[in-house]
Amino acid sequence: MKPIFSQGQSLVTRFVFLIILSLGLLFFDHSYRALQQVRQWLSVAATPVLFLADLPGRVWGTASELVMSRSGLLQENARLKARNLILEQKVQKLASLTAQNIRLRELLNSSGLVDEQVLVAEVVGVDPDPFRHRVVINKGEMDQVYPGQAILDAHGVMGQVIEVSPLSSRVLMLTDQAAKIPVQNNRTKYRTVAAGSGRTDRMELLHIPVTEDFVVGDLMTSSGLGGIFPEGYPVGVVTEVEHTPGKAFASIKVQPLAEVNRSRVVLLVFREIKEMAELNPDLKIDREAGGAGSKEDEP
Repeated sequence: MKPIFSQGQSLVTRFVFLIILSLGLLFFDHSYRALQQVRQWLSVAATPVLFLADLPGRVWGTASELVMSRSGLLQENARLKARNLILEQKVQKLASLTAQNIRLRELLNSSGLVDEQVLVAEVVGVDPDPFRHRVVINKGEMDQVYPGQAILDAHGVMGQVIEVSPLSSRVLMLTDQAAKIPVQNNRTKYRTVAAGSGRTDRMELLHIPVTEDFVVGDLMTSSGLGGIFPEGYPVGVVTEVEHTPGKAFASIKVQPLAEVNRSRVVLLVFREIKEMAELNPDLKIDREAGGAGSKEDEP
């Protein structure tokens, strides 16, 4: 058989012949689709070649992931832990703000039921002595606060101001052993005095004859006698009525409604200007501000 290309033919002649052959095959396949099956066989045959060509890139990528340094992993872990800690702190802050918002709403709702002028204050200090129930609020003489002023929270009477400084005041809680408040039974209208017991969850009614009608669940409200606490505000609920044979007085325990050891925001109640002047002649009444100051403020 005679070869297609003889030894003497030049490379240019071979190149031109192959180009013409390729163009002919392209034209023939485009016109008659005769080589479609051949192309499919060739693509299948070329699959291992393509896989081998892509293999170095795959191996290099896998190796890069496997040889990641331990320090990089530790840094990433530390960064994720710090981010998680920040997110947890934000969640805790959100929970605190939500609880504070609920307390403020309760306080605003209770202030709508108060007939007298009120001022919102915040508890900023607590007496460290466990046997003394006293707190410090962030309102003082500059805010027209005066000694003897009643303090309420969102649930009931909480205490009264006993000491005033320019920017803060000290409050005696109702549960302190030195505290007493005139109260009356909301059901029977019987008036008496409730005294602190030194416990945040209990007060005692003083000198109640055994013949008086007191039952568990009776609501005790402020009677207004003495002029310190406004009339009609809830003080506590009777939790125990004990009659001891041979004794003329009953032992009656009352649970305060005010959250004396939990409330943070409180209301300062201002009495009517005329009543304040009658109760404390040493106070100078500021009629424009609706509050009171000491005589030392006078020019």
